[in-house]
Parts: sequence; C-alpha cells; structure tokens
Amino acid sequence: MTGLLLAAACGRNDRFETPASLGQLDPARMSFAISEVMSLQANGQRVWCVPFARNASGIQIRGDAHTWWAAAEGEYRRGTKPSVGAVMVFSKSSSLTRGHVAVVSRVVSKREVLIDHANWSRNQISRSMSVIDVSKRGDWSAVRVESIPGAYGSTYPVSGFIYPNAYDT
Repeated sequence: MTGLLLAAACGRNDRFETPASLGQLDPARMSFAISEVMSLQANGQRVWCVPFARNASGIQIRGDAHTWWAAAEGEYRRGTKPSVGAVMVFSKSSSLTRGHVAVVSRVVSKREVLIDHANWSRNQISRSMSVIDVSKRGDWSAVRVESIPGAYGSTYPVSGFIYPNAYDT
C-alpha cells in the first residue's frame, strides 16, 4: 500500500515551494550571510555587497556588482519586476563606481520594496531598507534608497532583478 502511495505521488506535477515563492527570504541563507559578515567584521575585514548578496540569495555570480546583470544572462532569469529573493542590480554610476547588489526582502507595493544589503553604510549590513521606483515608466530603472528613516537620497540607475532560480542546464 505504501509503495502505491509513493508511486502516485511521483506522478503529480506539484510546484516545489521555496521560501522565496512563499514571499520570504530563506532564513538559513540569511543566517549564513549574516554570520559571514560578523566573521569578517570580527577579523577586521571589509564587508562587501557582492558576497553578502550571493550568500543571502544563492545566486552564484562573482565579480563586481555592475557585472552581475550581464553575467546572469543565460544562467538566471532576469527582469524588471521585483520579487522576494531576487537580487536588485544597481548599475555602475559616478557614485557607484562598482555598481551595487541588494536582495529584495519584501515587496511593499508596485513601486516600493525593502532590501537587505551590505556596504551601503560602510562595512555594515542594512536590513529592510526601503527603495522606491522613481522611473518614468515604472520599470525600476531608476530608484531612490531610504538611507535615513523618512529621507530618500539620490537617484540611482538599476539594470534590473536577477531571480534566484537558475535555468535548467
């Protein structure tokens, strides 16, 4: 009887639900990302956005943050809509000479998300930081980040979002 139930379950086409598909970050990944930051800080080492985003999202891309968008092509899905667990890729600019990456921790509305990221404040992680879409077309190509509660700073260009599920190879 048990074998029959197992065989029946194998034939089902249920979608596997991940924490991100349920609207939350993977707590084990986030715990690991935070512990890595704490270890670096304890050893007097610098905290960077790239390793934090890689550890928190599971997206296995290396290199400066501004290179992630191109590096994701053909490896990960990319798009212009935020979703929990996706990495927001800030483009290279005069104020972000290496770009920046952050993990979407919550979608608040069509034009606001919360992000978790590292080194926005030097050598620190910032959690649940608000980001608003200020692009004219509502496509998240330009954003402002709430660095101080209630105050959004400069406008930054964004390449888009990289989603954590790699393409099947």
